[in-house]
Amino acid sequence: MRARVRDTEIYFDIEGAGLVPDGKRMREKPVAFVIHGGPGGDHSGFKPGMSPLAEKMQLVYFDHRGHGRSAKGDPAKYNLDENVEDMEALRLHLGLGPIVSIGTSYGGMVAQAHAARYPKSVSHLILIVTASHYGFNARARQIIAERGSPEQKAICDDLWSGRLDSVEKMRRYYELMGPMYAMKFDAAAAAAGRERGTYSPEPMLKAFAPGGFLQSYDLRPELKNITAPTLILAGRHDWICPPEFSEELHRLIPGSDLRIFEESSHSIRGDEPQALNDAIAGFVIYKSRPRA
Repeated sequence: MRARVRDTEIYFDIEGAGLVPDGKRMREKPVAFVIHGGPGGDHSGFKPGMSPLAEKMQLVYFDHRGHGRSAKGDPAKYNLDENVEDMEALRLHLGLGPIVSIGTSYGGMVAQAHAARYPKSVSHLILIVTASHYGFNARARQIIAERGSPEQKAICDDLWSGRLDSVEKMRRYYELMGPMYAMKFDAAAAAAGRERGTYSPEPMLKAFAPGGFLQSYDLRPELKNITAPTLILAGRHDWICPPEFSEELHRLIPGSDLRIFEESSHSIRGDEPQALNDAIAGFVIYKSRPRA
């Protein structure tokens, strides 16, 4: 499905019914936006891993502008601020009230900014393996220098130097870096996921290349504006958004909860999928109940 919002067209997909039979009544489930990372990827990597959450909430997946099946448009608008405005416009287009916002990695950056700028639009905020400012780049460089193979070091240098300028190079990046992203790396499953996914080099370059927007963004001054109950989830062995950045988020977002998954890297949904989904569903259900 496609939504014409603002000056672009956003592809979205919905999983799970929003209104379900519950005894003598019809019960309305919360709606959750599942916000993909990258930049440069699409929403497909979250299927089917997050599908079990559709039992508890209606899931809305979407591709950021310039990504996946969404319209390409002006590359100058491939940035966090535009993604935030697109997300809010999609919420309004779908006629939704406050949503559960589930952002992973770069999607978590978009989710933070959206919840801070549109606090009344978010009922619950779930931030997975993400960071609030550009400092994650330098720390990731340090970690890859310490833990990476020669091939991994070289391909990461390509990432930050702006040389991942084709779909083939992006696929090679994820092929080489797969064992760093997941502790329980499954080469066959990862290869299938790369084939299913849609890669967009231009948004990645706009984010990570020299002068890219992820080299200077800083959401820390805005985090105090977040009012939604917030759950922050980190992987103990994450190389690109290590847990120190989640701990910082926890300090800066009032009343937030933090959980670190001890057996996970950046892909908690690959390393500890059941525990991840249980944590998300439990948080939404628990925080939805009125306190006694």
